[in-house]
Amino acid sequence: MNILILGGTRFFGKKLVDLCIQNGHNVTILTRGQSGNPFGTHVKQLVVNRNDRDALEQALANTTWDIVYDNICYSPNEAQAICEILKGKTKKLVFTSTLSTYEVDGKMKKEEDFDPYQYQIRMGHQEEFSYGEGKRQAEAVLFKEASFPVVAVRFPIVMGEDDYTRRLHFHVEHILQNQPITLPNIDAKMSYITDEEAAEFLYFAGVTPIEGPYNATASGAISLKDLIALIEEASGQRAKISLIGGDEESQSPYGVPADWYMSNAKAEKAGFTFSQLEDWLPKLVTTLVKQLQ
Repeated sequence: MNILILGGTRFFGKKLVDLCIQNGHNVTILTRGQSGNPFGTHVKQLVVNRNDRDALEQALANTTWDIVYDNICYSPNEAQAICEILKGKTKKLVFTSTLSTYEVDGKMKKEEDFDPYQYQIRMGHQEEFSYGEGKRQAEAVLFKEASFPVVAVRFPIVMGEDDYTRRLHFHVEHILQNQPITLPNIDAKMSYITDEEAAEFLYFAGVTPIEGPYNATASGAISLKDLIALIEEASGQRAKISLIGGDEESQSPYGVPADWYMSNAKAEKAGFTFSQLEDWLPKLVTTLVKQLQ
């Protein structure tokens, strides 16, 4: 198949490209070029700023795709542009969405808890919205206006050794360095997925005849208290936890006021089998502790 991937030079996007190459597809990546091309001659690269509408349209002129993956759409304006530019050019779009489309209200999230088909669209650029609202608006535009099938893959926090956001690294480093971590609710449970499994589900969403929103997360959830305990056990050091106050540098990037996790039942019913969180998270923590000690 001919596959276009917007974004794809780092983290789970890079693993998605690798997976498509391994399965024998013709892959084109579209990036700003800031991270180079780690795939060499195995892919074709288009160097474009996706927010430059004219340049994007020109780059994709006279092309057709079996699947387009959009990992870097954060606003309704970007979603509308890709709907218009790809009209008649692709058989399917897979959009990387997020757990942040759901409210943090302590309840396990199912796809119907946010309905993009009924959501009121408010156009604007990325900087005009929070991350979650930008993704909600993008989903609404894609599902209402695209002339081709769309899958929105809602990921929780993605973990991996190569995570450029270094959110799990933050907690390991602070504990190793005896620095304080501020958490608003240490008992709040969250969902996670590995970068490798995120790439595998994106691939599945592209090649399987599914449409609509799908949660993609490892099975199980873990409290921040238990996650901190895993790091303490692996490092042999105690965390300095504060539940209030603290300076900006101590604020946990996992800090949420209530449980915030999702069900993967819909995706598993569609045929994808997810890992168990408890089978890989302790190993990842141990690996990071050894790397950062």
